Amino acid sequence: MSGLEVLRAGALTTVQDLGRPGYAHLGVPRSGALDTAAHTLANRLLGNPAGAATLETTFDGVTLRAMTPVTVAVTGAPCAVRVCGRPAAWGAPVRLRAGAELDVGRAESGLRCYVAVRGGFAVPPVLGSRATDLLSGLGPPPLRAGTVLPVGTPGPDPVRGADTAGLPGAPGVSGELGAPGELVLPLRLGPRADWFTGASLARLLSSRYRVAAASNRIGLRTESGPPLARAREGELPSEGMVLGAVQVPPDGLPVVFLADHPVTGGYPVVGVVPPGRPLDAAAQARPGVGVRFVGVGG
Repeated sequence: MSGLEVLRAGALTTVQDLGRPGYAHLGVPRSGALDTAAHTLANRLLGNPAGAATLETTFDGVTLRAMTPVTVAVTGAPCAVRVCGRPAAWGAPVRLRAGAELDVGRAESGLRCYVAVRGGFAVPPVLGSRATDLLSGLGPPPLRAGTVLPVGTPGPDPVRGADTAGLPGAPGVSGELGAPGELVLPLRLGPRADWFTGASLARLLSSRYRVAAASNRIGLRTESGPPLARAREGELPSEGMVLGAVQVPPDGLPVVFLADHPVTGGYPVVGVVPPGRPLDAAAQARPGVGVRFVGVGG
């Protein structure tokens, strides 16, 4: 059997793909890779379809042993990559012989790395996806030492030159509007912006928060910024939540919903961060990184 054995699972390593959209009405979150650009690039480097399953590591990487010859690629947060103790390429295809050990090291910047294998990780799909959903418990459990990950059948050869396309220098926290070490998130106000005072909304769009250590795949929590004051009291009936929704719990500090977010919620949503590059950056933001919200139309 073609596969990879987990020797070191790291702090949190899960199998991810592009998730299982379309099941929110059944109470099933989307899930999937938090940094979709890094996930997709890792697959493109190997000629895999964008939806092939990869591994998403958190901060301190993972160590795998090839049971048969395979080709892998590591993207996302820059990190040291070693094969049998020797340096190997990050952001490019790497061939592993049978028995070779691949060590994906600690993230040097950012938070999450993505490990793809040619053919994709062929764990059994659930509702059409191989993604691990930490909120609902669907999909394979987080990796543990000794886990054996089957590998699927490789497709066509990768596009020549794909190893030089779209590689970020240091993903996650610096963008066109942000200083180094700062996460800038565009915010479309609504649908419940009227639940907060105008002064609070102005402070939200002019203040600096920080990524809280309690952040996870469900949501990016903030701290050290001005709490939002309510313009109206009372309870809000639970309503549908979308990826990127910025919910405001009773402490007044915004929470940005990520891939494993619940499908409904009873706290008001002050605005929504559009999907794409902003949420990919949020996936790479470490605790303590500054966060600013910038209002956008539409």
